[in-house]
Amino acid sequence: MPSWVIPVIIVAVILVIVVAIVWWVIAVYNKLIRLRNNVDESYSTMDVYMKKRYDLVPNLVETVKGYAKHENETLEDVMKARYSCMNASTTEEKLKGENELTNTLGRLFMLTENYPDLKANQNFTQLQNELSTLETEIANSRKYYNGCVKIFNNKIEVFPSNIIAKRFKFTKRDLFEIEDKEERKAPQVKF
Repeated sequence: MPSWVIPVIIVAVILVIVVAIVWWVIAVYNKLIRLRNNVDESYSTMDVYMKKRYDLVPNLVETVKGYAKHENETLEDVMKARYSCMNASTTEEKLKGENELTNTLGRLFMLTENYPDLKANQNFTQLQNELSTLETEIANSRKYYNGCVKIFNNKIEVFPSNIIAKRFKFTKRDLFEIEDKEERKAPQVKF
């Protein structure tokens, strides 16, 4: 066997190992990009539903105003929460604002108990039904968003893909969570 064969075999093995490592890095990087894009897309979908809700809220508030003139505090809280969500600059601020808006809308719907005529109003009923449908869509999009975030966060935290994630500065994303600890407790039903 000629003396040059062994160095060629060693170089070939090293090249194969280097190519395999480079291929693996590219594959992991591309996977991280796809997962990050899924998170962004799921957030965008949730954002579209929330925008629909923002557009619907003023109509709902105006309808309620006619019936509940002295309930201004609740109506103002709803509009402040809406404004806060629309002007949030970070994902964290937006998610916090969404929780606040959900809470104030709940208080708004509780007004119907004090104003039976409001329940009978067709515009209010239609707006309430639209908002209820939107809330279901928002809840589903939040679940989808959280699922995408979980998969992405897992990928950037587990070994060995965490090496690539750190190298290319992929960072964890926040889950959409309930801010108010009281909402997490099971409600008590009394008859």
